[in-house]
Amino acid sequence: MYNFKDQVTRFLEERLDEFLRNNPHLELQALEEQLKEQEQDTQKLIVQLQRKEASLQQEIMAIAEQIQTWHSRVSKAQAAGRQDLAEAAKEREAALLRQGNQVWGQMEGTKQRIVQAQQLLQQVQQRRQEVKAKFAEQVKSDRTYSNSYTTGWEKDFSTTSYGKSFDPLEAEFQKWELDDELEQMKRNMGKGS
Repeated sequence: MYNFKDQVTRFLEERLDEFLRNNPHLELQALEEQLKEQEQDTQKLIVQLQRKEASLQQEIMAIAEQIQTWHSRVSKAQAAGRQDLAEAAKEREAALLRQGNQVWGQMEGTKQRIVQAQQLLQQVQQRRQEVKAKFAEQVKSDRTYSNSYTTGWEKDFSTTSYGKSFDPLEAEFQKWELDDELEQMKRNMGKGS
């Protein structure tokens, strides 16, 4: 069961949908705004991913330096006859190699995400340009044919005759409403006799 708020909301949504159907350029304008936001979000994502890639590259370089250090320690311990230290150094080197491979995998995944985000950005930018062109075309055609639904929205009431003492539309409605009331009174009087 609908309450009053739901009915009002549904009524307003229906009027808005009808208004947008009758004014496709406004729908295009809203779509263009959504695409603009998506473009900005995608650009931010690309910057974040590029920062992450740079950070992972630095991490890989640091791990590579540690691997070199432990590799030379393995050789040094073996040359000194310290097999216990050489084995421990080999284990550390192997652990660093595994860690380096994991970070490398993360970096490759990040690179792929950057490529995908850049492709998405190109698609969004292309779509946005198409919508802009369609919007410009729609606005141009609307200038040649004024749509009755938007005429009232586009007028500035302070510069029209509506703000003055005489409003032709108001006068027409008052006359019509008065005639309607008179007809209603005549019918009511006819019923009473």
